Amino acid sequence: MNRTYTAKPSTIEQKWHVVDATGVPVGRLAGQVAQILRGKHKPTFTYNMDCGDFVVVINADKVAMTGKKGEELIYWHSGWPGGIKNVSREDMLANDPVKLVEKVIWGMLPKTKLGHATFKKLKVYSGPDHPHAAQNPQPLEIGKN
Repeated sequence: MNRTYTAKPSTIEQKWHVVDATGVPVGRLAGQVAQILRGKHKPTFTYNMDCGDFVVVINADKVAMTGKKGEELIYWHSGWPGGIKNVSREDMLANDPVKLVEKVIWGMLPKTKLGHATFKKLKVYSGPDHPHAAQNPQPLEIGKN
């Protein structure tokens, strides 16, 4: 009789990956990084457990935007009356590329306690240097098709 595998916290192995975002479209980067953060690339994936890996994204300031996506506006609300705000994706990329990449990846994760725990395993840096060398992250090719 076949049984469905369910991961236990003691059996989950989490690795570290480093992704170079240079020239990669931001949507493709976000989709593939979100899959790795969730753990969907592993055969031991369990939907209600945090079995994903840690991901370090470097060179966030060099992501690509295809088409007219740079002109699109990102909206948010401050919670106060009249507090709707917006900024174009180009301006966000120029001013705070880390925030842009984090926002796009967060949009592809579930908005639950598990999603918040998964998002904490993402580390984004605008330059080529990162302080996670001690974890020995393995390079990962994304979106270079």
